[in-house]
Amino acid sequence: MNIDRSQWKWLILSIVFSIVVLALVLYFTIDENTVNYLNSLKPEYLVAAILMHLASMCAWALRMKFMARSLGYKVPFLHCLNAVFANLLIAAVTPSQVGGEPVRIHELYRAEVPLGDATAIVIMERVLDGILLGIIGGIAIIAMWLGSEELGLSITIPLFLMWVLITAFVVAFAYSIKNPAFLKNIVKKISGLFTKRWQADKIEEFAGKIDSEVDNFNHAMTNYVSHSKTGLVWGTLFTVFYWFSEFFIASLILMGLGEAPHIGESFVAQIIIAIIMMIPLTPGSSGIAEISATSLYSVFVPSSIVGVFVVLWRLILYYMNIFLGIFGSIVIVKREIVRQKISKIKADIKEDIRQKKSNVEEKIMPKKE
Repeated sequence: MNIDRSQWKWLILSIVFSIVVLALVLYFTIDENTVNYLNSLKPEYLVAAILMHLASMCAWALRMKFMARSLGYKVPFLHCLNAVFANLLIAAVTPSQVGGEPVRIHELYRAEVPLGDATAIVIMERVLDGILLGIIGGIAIIAMWLGSEELGLSITIPLFLMWVLITAFVVAFAYSIKNPAFLKNIVKKISGLFTKRWQADKIEEFAGKIDSEVDNFNHAMTNYVSHSKTGLVWGTLFTVFYWFSEFFIASLILMGLGEAPHIGESFVAQIIIAIIMMIPLTPGSSGIAEISATSLYSVFVPSSIVGVFVVLWRLILYYMNIFLGIFGSIVIVKREIVRQKISKIKADIKEDIRQKKSNVEEKIMPKKE
């Protein structure tokens, strides 16, 4: 699964924007104490942070594998892991990092999972993420609101509103599974804003397609929820492990810089950053993540190392993702090339057999006459 030229431009823009913001963060935070912190750098914690990130990727892959297995499909772990890697590259060039879903659906489909079930699995992954972040996000925002006067209402109120929107979306989605008419009405109202000038017969035909697609989607989701209780259990467990691992990386980096882990404060900050990054503002939330992390961690981390911390944090959770994404995409592209070559060889063999059969029949026909 490769990305086209325009997406490469977005990736480059995202990286450039991130680098510029990181450079500004370093410029305004580095002082004479920064050198002392760097001299006491403990690389083993940074290695542990990298391994923790890889462990979270494995948890994500296992989530895909077990959720697919609960429906009766055997998808190899390495196939799921590479799907996760390739998904990271597309996520780095799309707002809210949502562009990776089609990649994962495509890879499940390539592993002989029907398209409807593959879509249901990937959507349920996002739903589980949303439920977990919705539950702990509200707690985190309240904790930061009550525990730090420095943040103020100008930050906590927008975050609270964002959390409300995420929670409302998850609740509405869950409701739409049992009541497909609710989802149909929403989709039709939204599409109606863009079809006002269409002719009546065309609008009716389009409405029919909406009903059909919503029914197909609802059938896939209902089928998954009703026939995959174990998949939901495994999915929840791996979702919790995934987010715990991703959030704990920040504490490992702080320990690597000789600072206390600040586990509680760091987890709250990471949850809030995760919610902020869902806002579709920049490709891969580039710049938004750096500014958010700098603002939140400066509350409880010495300013001398905030910049260095944010750089190391983004190196692991963003730039490492791009590297893994490129690796995963190359694997998929090579596989597709081999698949095309095999298909061509099979087609050539069939054509050769057909041609030989035709020649034999031409030789036999005159004898029969």
